[in-house]
Amino acid sequence: MQRTRIAHALLASAVLVSLAACTSGADQHKDEALGSKAAVAPAQKKAAVQGLPGMPPVLDPKDVYAADRPNRLSPVVKDFPSRVYVPNTNSNTVTVIDPATYRVIETIPVGTQPQHVVPSWDLKTLWVNNDRGNSLTPIDPKTGKAGKTVDVHDPYNLYFTPNGKYAIVMASLDRELVFRDAHTMKRVKTVPVSCYGVNHADFSLDGRYFIVSCEFSGELLKVDTERMRVIGQQKLPFHGSMPQDVKISPDGKRFYIADMMADGVWILDGDKFTQPSFLPTGKGAHGLYISRDSREMYISNRGEGSISVFDFAQNKLTKKWHLPGGGSPDMGGVSADGKVLWLSGRYNAEVYAIDTASGRELARIKVGSGPHGLAVYPQPGRYSLGHTGIFR
Repeated sequence: MQRTRIAHALLASAVLVSLAACTSGADQHKDEALGSKAAVAPAQKKAAVQGLPGMPPVLDPKDVYAADRPNRLSPVVKDFPSRVYVPNTNSNTVTVIDPATYRVIETIPVGTQPQHVVPSWDLKTLWVNNDRGNSLTPIDPKTGKAGKTVDVHDPYNLYFTPNGKYAIVMASLDRELVFRDAHTMKRVKTVPVSCYGVNHADFSLDGRYFIVSCEFSGELLKVDTERMRVIGQQKLPFHGSMPQDVKISPDGKRFYIADMMADGVWILDGDKFTQPSFLPTGKGAHGLYISRDSREMYISNRGEGSISVFDFAQNKLTKKWHLPGGGSPDMGGVSADGKVLWLSGRYNAEVYAIDTASGRELARIKVGSGPHGLAVYPQPGRYSLGHTGIFR
């Protein structure tokens, strides 16, 4: 038993050394347009996944993001105009951008401190999270018009259970996970938490649990989706840790958690919920986004104006793109065709459009003050798990 533990420790150390030694590799890897690359061929035989009751069946047990291929839009959204919705936290507005022209076409007044624009589970509504306004503003993505606000207390972020039954409000200041009816937003169950600053999450392959980051206490939670209860909690092994975005790997075996103070990404075995390993990426690591072919993950390093690119198959960083003149890349999403990464510039009142083939900045667009969790919409996928667009 002792020998096995030592072997595992040595293996983990070797992996960490390899990851930390990675450079951008931009000169060693030929860039390709992600939207045109062939998807990884699924296995001939797929073991059935016993998912959360009521959840749509898993398309490919080896790829969580199998439904997110370039331009594979659901019939629900195929006629929606392509737009980028930017919540301006300090301006109390949502800026609407036409991605075809990179121009602002509208500014929508919303509630106080809008943090994220969140696609609903059924893909029909965009919910603006007015955190300090204690409300949600619905936007019809077909018409672009805002509807009547809904009273919801402390909605810093918003997620949906994979079966579409509940919305989950990340009530950061209230220190609660609030399960609400996914359509009416009526409160169903309140789950108090002992950590501070619940903010981001992602679900397991089978949807039976999700991992939550707690920004202000540097902790992670594991939550049973069906029972609506916390089943695990741990402190990250870095003093002053501030975990942010959470994403699961395509194969469903690992969770990645960006940490803006540790300047990198934690890699967690969600099933075992043991202590995670660490991958340095850049100052102020913040947002995590998966490419349309499930091969790469884009990591926005807000504190240094860069984006790191992680290759899942190689299990290492392969590129780093620096925004010309700097910036503060925060939250966002990938275009429907996979060719453009859109990120808000949190401290620069701007939005960045980045070519995913080369890392070149395509546009820098002025918006309101404090742009945060922007949503690119529509995107491929059958249903939304929330945040700025986690689709399955």
